[in-house]
Amino acid sequence: MIRELIKGLGVTIKHVFRPRVTVQYPEVKREMPPRARWRHVLLRHEDGLERCIGCSLCAANCPARCIYVEAAENREGARYSPGERYAKIYEINMIRCIFCGYCQDACPVEAIILRPIYDISDDDREDFIYGKDRLIVPYPGG
Repeated sequence: MIRELIKGLGVTIKHVFRPRVTVQYPEVKREMPPRARWRHVLLRHEDGLERCIGCSLCAANCPARCIYVEAAENREGARYSPGERYAKIYEINMIRCIFCGYCQDACPVEAIILRPIYDISDDDREDFIYGKDRLIVPYPGG
């Protein structure tokens, strides 16, 4: 019993005398591992059309059930994606998300990816529901 107590205190004392590493967060950001998955992003094609075709495979594969996709048909006057359909509503509840990357793996057109952007904190619960306006990359033409 005494041996285990001394062993545990030895680990604690070893860490007490190590130099502390403090990162001044907003000004200095830590280097993330190369395979870090954090912020969801919806991509576009080079011509500006959305990649998402509204197939809802990302929502079906999500173990946390945090993705909601509502598809709509493309029309001749209003074309949003190259396919027949597009995602009229695309929402991710970031509070429920476990950042597993299954949505990225399931997407057949590589529309959604997880980028190493990790500053997603907020004060209001409603701000954690990311819609297409916050997820999609800006239109390349401006």
